[in-house]
Order: sequence, then C-alpha cells, then structure tokens
Amino acid sequence: MTKLLAPAKINLTLHVTSQRSDGLHLLDSLIVFTKLGDILSFKSANKTSLSVTGLERFSFPVDQNNIILKAANLAGSGYQREIFLKKILPVSSGIGGGSADAAATLRDIAHLGFSVSQKEIFNLGADVPACLKCQPLRVQGVGETFQVIPNWPKGGALILVNPRIPLSTSKVFNALLRKDNEPMETKIPFFKNIKSLANFVLKNRNDLQDTSIKLEPEISKVLISIKKTEGCLIARMSGSGATCFGLFETLRGANEAASRLRKDFPNWWINPSDLTVTQNDLKPFS
Repeated sequence: MTKLLAPAKINLTLHVTSQRSDGLHLLDSLIVFTKLGDILSFKSANKTSLSVTGLERFSFPVDQNNIILKAANLAGSGYQREIFLKKILPVSSGIGGGSADAAATLRDIAHLGFSVSQKEIFNLGADVPACLKCQPLRVQGVGETFQVIPNWPKGGALILVNPRIPLSTSKVFNALLRKDNEPMETKIPFFKNIKSLANFVLKNRNDLQDTSIKLEPEISKVLISIKKTEGCLIARMSGSGATCFGLFETLRGANEAASRLRKDFPNWWINPSDLTVTQNDLKPFS
C-alpha cells in the first residue's frame, strides 16, 4: 500500500483583481503548502473505489462527483486502485483540501506510469495544478499562471484555526462587492527571514476576508484570538475561509499558541504546522 500526503494550501495573500465575462475571477495570490494535510492510501484493486475515515470525514462525498474519483478516472480503465482517505482538513474551509486530495491522486497515477493532460488537470479545479507543485508560489489569473518563489526563507510555522463553519467559495465570491482591486507589486521581494515575509503579508490583503466575516462573524473572533497569542506575527484568513492562520517564527511558538487556543476554544479545529512542506514529505511512504 502506498501513502501520500495532501498538504493544506494557505493563501498568505489573496487579491481579487477582476472578473472575466464567463464569471471566473482573476486573482493574484501568494500561497504556501504546509506539512499538515490529508493522508491518502492507495492499494491495487479490481476496480477503483474510495472510502473515508478521520474526524473530518462527515459531509465528505464519496460518489462519482468526488474530486478524488474524478482525478482517478482521468487515468483510464487501466488505473484501478482502492483509495483510502484519512480526512484531517475540514471540508469547505479555504485551505484547498479537495484540490490537494486530487493532486495526491494524480501523483499516484504518475507514479504508476499513467499520464493525464494539463487541460484535464486544470479542469478538475483551478487549484489542482498549484497543489501538484506544492512549493511557495505566486498564483495569478484563474489559477493557470504560477511562479515558484525562489530563495524562500528557512523555518517559520503556522497555526490553522477553523471555527467548524463550512463556507462555500462561490457564496463568498457572489457576495463580494468589489472585484477590481489592485494586484500585488510586480516583483515579489526577497524574504531574508520570516519577519520580512510577515511584513510583506501585512502590506497586502485577502480581499475575501471582510465579505467572509459579514457572512460568518465568528471569523472575526478567530482572527482576534489568534492575534492575541504570544509570538504571532500576523493573523489572517486563508482563501474564502473560514480557516484562519497565525504566522510564527518557530514551530515551538506555534505549538504553544495552539495549546493555549485549544483550552479556550475546545470545539474549534486548531492545528500547528511547519510553514512549508519539503519534497521529501511528498514522496510515497508506507
């Protein structure tokens, strides 16, 4: 049996710059992939199937509309796997769980020698190509354009907090009043350390945050609670929410902050993680 990590995708910034005539929104976003994510296991079988375990398995569909099975079907009838998903990331939480799961499935497909076209990959979801990269990226357009950020600073950690409120991306975009905001600067600066990264994030925005808070005011409480923790450099919502992150210089600081928040908010989903995943973390394991 082969196991693969499907890392959470975090939008450190998210600028909504325009909307196309087909309704899709143009974005400019700085994203990272954490060491925290879902775990997918793959086993040879007579036909492809999917089963889900884990505390976050509820409300997760397992029919043919599931993005994991859609990804598996792209490889054709020769790809037959029994897929087991350990759901660790909350559903509809703004951290790309479904796209990450699809990308992990595509990595298993490639590992077995099957091929899937770039067009088919993008049609699965705009975040899937970036989730295949799993590196710090600047993502632009509708997700089709991305640039690897060179010389990424070492270290850094996050706490991820979700008040267990699912929030539909389409609902947030439909409620967004302004869709012609300024992009990030033309060139991403060199980040010599985590503090310089935090300063850059602070100067930029998540243009969906205020709209998400109007739809789900609990997000504001999450952000305030994260910001109050010792050592937090910045607190912000990821994606369309409701997951928020706090950026820390060290994993120890993130662990301590997570422990404090769990005592105060035992019903929230709260997890610390290293800021970025390594390529070794993405390799198959057993």
